[in-house]
Amino acid sequence: MRPEMEKVIAEIEKVISGKRDVITKILTALLADGHVLLDDVPGVGKTTLAVAISRAVNLNYKRVQFTPDVLPSDLVGFSMYDRQSGGFSYHPGALNDANLLLGDEINRASSKTQSALLEAMEEKQVTVDGVTYPLQKPFLVIATQNSVGAAGTQFLPYAQVDRFLVRLSLGYPDYAAQMEMLRNRQGINPMSQVQCVITRDELVRMQQEASQAVSKEAILDYITRLTMASREHEAVDVGISPRGALFLDKMAKAHAFLDGRDYVTGNDVQAVFRDVCAHRVVLKENARQTVDDVMNDLLKTVENPDLHSRGKLKP
Repeated sequence: MRPEMEKVIAEIEKVISGKRDVITKILTALLADGHVLLDDVPGVGKTTLAVAISRAVNLNYKRVQFTPDVLPSDLVGFSMYDRQSGGFSYHPGALNDANLLLGDEINRASSKTQSALLEAMEEKQVTVDGVTYPLQKPFLVIATQNSVGAAGTQFLPYAQVDRFLVRLSLGYPDYAAQMEMLRNRQGINPMSQVQCVITRDELVRMQQEASQAVSKEAILDYITRLTMASREHEAVDVGISPRGALFLDKMAKAHAFLDGRDYVTGNDVQAVFRDVCAHRVVLKENARQTVDDVMNDLLKTVENPDLHSRGKLKP
């Protein structure tokens, strides 16, 4: 683990206990310049986690509570007529000056509002009345959804789910973590103790370094065989998309970077495969297997190049 990220994790763990694995995965997604979907029950600390990340990395934080009456203009902004100038002036939305946007309960928003995020997530820009406005760097969306209290919610369209780099779950804390949380909140709010340990510029630099990690031909072949095998699996109706293959490579590079390497191994691909790809797989109606079963099948049947590389994966 790189020392800069160790410091970030240490700050986040002041408010989120016992979830180092999930925190590391979210930071890996941040290094890969991707977005995160948190699929979880209410009250497990999703908002707290997002705020802690923004403070530790000095990111401009915005939160949108999605409800059916949230409009696309609330996100991307709108143009308003100015009588003095005789023209239209642009009023920015929540996305424009955000480095980290928490989209809380995104599945409660209308389809039109959800689709307003697509351009921002994919191209890091918004377009209003034919004018394109670039977003700040870095730009990360952490969206949450939960299956409890499903009244008034709707499934995210596959095209939007496919734009999230990873889907993760915090889950309930264990006994020790919950006891620590309760003790820490007997006095001051521990969030006030979270300090900035790296700057936005340092994060952008690390994102660039991570993207330059080398994926040799054997790794690209492995990713291709994994994704193509998902499309041919007997239980799968919709397999991993080409975007999913690109995201798998990006996430594997960030995983290698965190591990202190400038080249990707098959084990890097395996380490991030489920988080990157499970939400891209749609099973057939009569499938007797779960998505986890399919992920396990693919990892077992598609040969890992590390088994025969003998150091050939090093650049």
